[in-house]
Amino acid sequence: MSTPTAREFTDDLGSFVAASPSSFHAAAEVARRLEAAGFTAQVEADAWDATPGGHYIVRDGAVIAWHVPADATATTGFHILGSHTDSPGFKLKPKPTTGREGWLQAGVEVYGGPLLNSWLDRELILSGRLVTDDGAEHLARTGPLLRIPQLAIHLDRAVNDGLTLDKQQHVHPVWGLGDPSEADLLAVLAQDAGIDPARITGYDIVTTIAQEPEVFGAHGEFLASARLDNLSSVHASLAALIAHSRNDDGARHIAVMAAFDHEEVGSASRSGACGPFLQDVLERIVDAAGGGVQERARAFAASVCVSADAGHAVHPNYPERHDPANRPVLGGGPLLKINANQRYTTDAVGAGLWARLCATAGVPYQEFVSNNVMPCGSTIGPLTATRLGIRTVDVGIALLSMHSAREMCAVQDPLRLAQVAEAFFAA
Repeated sequence: MSTPTAREFTDDLGSFVAASPSSFHAAAEVARRLEAAGFTAQVEADAWDATPGGHYIVRDGAVIAWHVPADATATTGFHILGSHTDSPGFKLKPKPTTGREGWLQAGVEVYGGPLLNSWLDRELILSGRLVTDDGAEHLARTGPLLRIPQLAIHLDRAVNDGLTLDKQQHVHPVWGLGDPSEADLLAVLAQDAGIDPARITGYDIVTTIAQEPEVFGAHGEFLASARLDNLSSVHASLAALIAHSRNDDGARHIAVMAAFDHEEVGSASRSGACGPFLQDVLERIVDAAGGGVQERARAFAASVCVSADAGHAVHPNYPERHDPANRPVLGGGPLLKINANQRYTTDAVGAGLWARLCATAGVPYQEFVSNNVMPCGSTIGPLTATRLGIRTVDVGIALLSMHSAREMCAVQDPLRLAQVAEAFFAA
């Protein structure tokens, strides 16, 4: 993947993020790009297509794609790059049209662990899927529609000494003026989707910021964007898989990208990493090649998963929050994420693999480990390793402001992650 410059690749990441305000939009955008690259859609209810080449499945807000080399057999191993399509924020509750004091508001529930203050005083959109009475699913997104207005300092003189936001009282966005009994927030979404609001029987609708991704800095070295955690990894794995599909001569493994939903809330869903989605796909690939239990076990034993999720760069205003010896920086290359308590799955064998892949790709990398008094989060890595028994290593690009409505990374790092991902698919 030497053709695009770092800036060109990051600009494409920005376009991908802009097209992917919800997990459902992200899965649809991945599918659109795969179709353009010659991949074939696999319908889960149909017989499995064992044809060599590229294939993909969308399940709700998740997508799995794979490329089968011409000489693959039932015992050919998988090189899997895992990521997730969701991000922290807010999700519409039932009966979402609310309000008081002459304001129209949206009833929302906190999704995952967002930095709540980062969502204040930003224009927001709604996006996701609507389901109509015939069972059909419709993607919908609004333009700038909502805002969570902060209380003026004149009415809270101590706000700069500590801001406390009540998740029920203080984070419901405003979206208009009037009487809530005479308004319908879902009708706004239905208009965008071109459907009758009376036909809506279900919805999965989330917020994201309306502001477009933007490169900034003295030399254009930074990218600010919503949903870099974890669309940066989804985009990198997608770009790497497409590049691999165009030059897979002699490939020894089946290359797989698995972008799950619901990672930010524990992954326990049919489209999350705790669910059977990836296992279903891998087992059906083995089965379609004529394999059974023995061949599946051999294929899994020859497989590796790279769990790609963002990690933390050292924050210049809070350096004491980081490990004193391991100090990742923006622009220093992707992170190898390590945790003694297996919140990340990297072990010595996985670390060695990552070092070899980065050397092959000509990409520097950094090690990340948490300060002992700052417990780390986790990823899909431990879930995938536990469910499938496949060796897994945790990696990702470095961010500042993780879980903010608008995160930031170095312009250089998304391309570097994609270059290592392509080396992994080709290994």
